[in-house]
Amino acid sequence: QVQLVESGGGLVQAGGSLRLSCAASGRTFSSHAMGWFRQAPGKEREFVAVISWNADSTYYTDSVKGRFTISRDNAKNTVYLQMNSLKPEDTAVYACAAARGYYSGSQSRDYAYWGQGTQVTVSS
Repeated sequence: QVQLVESGGGLVQAGGSLRLSCAASGRTFSSHAMGWFRQAPGKEREFVAVISWNADSTYYTDSVKGRFTISRDNAKNTVYLQMNSLKPEDTAVYACAAARGYYSGSQSRDYAYWGQGTQVTVSS
């Protein structure tokens, strides 16, 4: 069992930066790939990024490549999402998720545990 709690969201102007954190409880954090997803009002949940269990592999959705960076610290049971050059279209609730395996992709069904999410609002 893994419990996830996100933090770091807030209101930022376009072009600004935020760093999201996702703290995990449980002894198995390092056995899971970790992902970030987001959901804007009236839209379906969207994959953002994923990092493998030992951080040797990362993958991003095209719209955030070059602007967002996912990382993890297994000693701290925490995964991060550094978001730079934010745009109004990045506004959403961002949630982290623990995948079922060591590596994972962009499909929600591949993730077993989810956090409640943190709001990110980017003003123009």
